[in-house]
Amino acid sequence: MDSATLTRTIFIDGEAGTTGLGIAQRLASLSGVAVKSIAPEKRKDAEARRAMMASVDLVVLCLPDDAAKESVALADSLGAKSPKIVDASTAYRVDPNWTYGFAEMAPGHEAAIRNATRVSNPGCYPTGGIALLRPLVDAGLLPADFAVSVNAVSGYSGGGKSMIAAYEAKTAPDFELYGLGLAHKHVPELQKYSKLATRPIFVPSVGNFRQGMLVSVPLHLDALPGKPKAADLQAALEQRYAGSKLVSVQPAEASGKIEPQALNDSDRLELRVFANETHRQAVLVARLDNLGKGASGAAVQNIKLMLGLE
Repeated sequence: MDSATLTRTIFIDGEAGTTGLGIAQRLASLSGVAVKSIAPEKRKDAEARRAMMASVDLVVLCLPDDAAKESVALADSLGAKSPKIVDASTAYRVDPNWTYGFAEMAPGHEAAIRNATRVSNPGCYPTGGIALLRPLVDAGLLPADFAVSVNAVSGYSGGGKSMIAAYEAKTAPDFELYGLGLAHKHVPELQKYSKLATRPIFVPSVGNFRQGMLVSVPLHLDALPGKPKAADLQAALEQRYAGSKLVSVQPAEASGKIEPQALNDSDRLELRVFANETHRQAVLVARLDNLGKGASGAAVQNIKLMLGLE
């Protein structure tokens, strides 16, 4: 059997969670892949998990941070038999020894993921923020030390376990801001991979719908070097994502409105520049499914790259 027809084996550690289930569902329709599972009663058995890791090509970690670190230690203990890993937690997202799993982030980054053995899957909010900001920083349109604010709204599935429980129990409000201690766990990766020298202000929110996400960045155009026009920002984004299968730059809706759920159940990411040149103001907007390109979809994209299945 040659490499083109070889079946790659995958173990999802934490397959019962939302992200794990989404990954398993996507992998079920992917040829050349076999997902292996541990009996439910042995999911917390370290030796059973270690033996499983030794038998597969790649492990996906869909676990809390501390549990993910324990699983990585198990995998590392296998030495030459250690599988490739995609980690969906925040444990390794800014670790220099891991490759950040946003393939479209910069030229050459897809190749870096393809050659990596340890990949940290991005957070949903940072995926939208980095997609908007990184090309502008790279193009010199947005200084690295610029004071950036990032606002976002997600369906309740993007709000974490306790918020999901509250919305499903119908005890949560229809809408709420959160993370107002300004220490949200996604800020470090948002700052690092957007190449921002100044810590951005990040204000997430969650609404009474299951999935779908908008991430927005307001800008005063005359505060930027060279006082660019909105068209310059649009052009920089279009240049970065030209030819991308999943990330596209769209024209802003003439209505001045955009809703968060249009990309649900897809792995696409759309970017727009809304602007008023008279007032010299712009709002950059990213739309994605927080369970798709923001989680399971990104993980499967990384899996395909790492296993040569793309």
